[in-house]
Amino acid sequence: MTVQKAMTRQKRSILSAIAVLVLSLLTGVGTASASTLDVSPPGANDWGCKPSTAHPFPVVLVPGTFENMAKNWSTLSPVLKNEGYCVFALNYGESNGIDASGPIADSAGELASFVDAVLAATKAPQVDIVGHSQGGMMPRYYMGFLGGAKKVHHLVGISPSNHGTEGLILPPPEDAPSEMQLFEPFCQACMDQEAGSAFLTKLNSLGDTVKGPAYTVISTVHDEVVTPYRSQFLSGSAAQVSNITLQNRCPLDPIEHDQTPNDPVVHQWVLNALAHADGPADPGFRPACL
Repeated sequence: MTVQKAMTRQKRSILSAIAVLVLSLLTGVGTASASTLDVSPPGANDWGCKPSTAHPFPVVLVPGTFENMAKNWSTLSPVLKNEGYCVFALNYGESNGIDASGPIADSAGELASFVDAVLAATKAPQVDIVGHSQGGMMPRYYMGFLGGAKKVHHLVGISPSNHGTEGLILPPPEDAPSEMQLFEPFCQACMDQEAGSAFLTKLNSLGDTVKGPAYTVISTVHDEVVTPYRSQFLSGSAAQVSNITLQNRCPLDPIEHDQTPNDPVVHQWVLNALAHADGPADPGFRPACL
């Protein structure tokens, strides 16, 4: 074996170890089974809740990659409930015991079934969806390919991976596999969210939006996962799409990708978006900067 081949093999081994380590850190407990974490966040999944005239659309919360609903929505769910919304949340995409890591197209099918259950229970005509990261992008597949457009009133994406990410960890050495490829045995959803993936190519072949729903994207300049952060934005008319950068209103907001669902400023933007009977969040809204 040449020295060059040995060095390449060593680099691949190091990157593989890094991928496994990062996967373990992101899941928090390695391969914790979703069955042990299938707990609703505070205020969510009251199946007897009936939407009010003020808030006619139940809100479905969709977590991000490696996340479960209890962790991802522990702060936003009770905020929405206290504002009078009927709130629902789900876990999805379990693969190898890890939530939201399976093929995204399959996860969209799980979301479709969950939305149908919510509509049946609440008798509402449509739902509003609020999703984080993968959870802010995956519903677009449901809306575009699985008939969900007519069932969704508004999609609010918090740091959504709408056009994928250009990398998660660090640039690979020459001739080494990408970080995303190293995740492949553990996380098809990671592969699907790589910029230029077959999944994203199909998703965006319809354009960034479909007719009917409104779209609000809430992003932070400090996002270190879905990069560049502007790749999260959607193209569309101002009547249908609002792309919000948190720091345009709150320049000192330090929030990064993982914690965006817990940011009180994000909560204000979500409430502003959901308050609109038609159309996305008001880009002129001025939240209180905390």
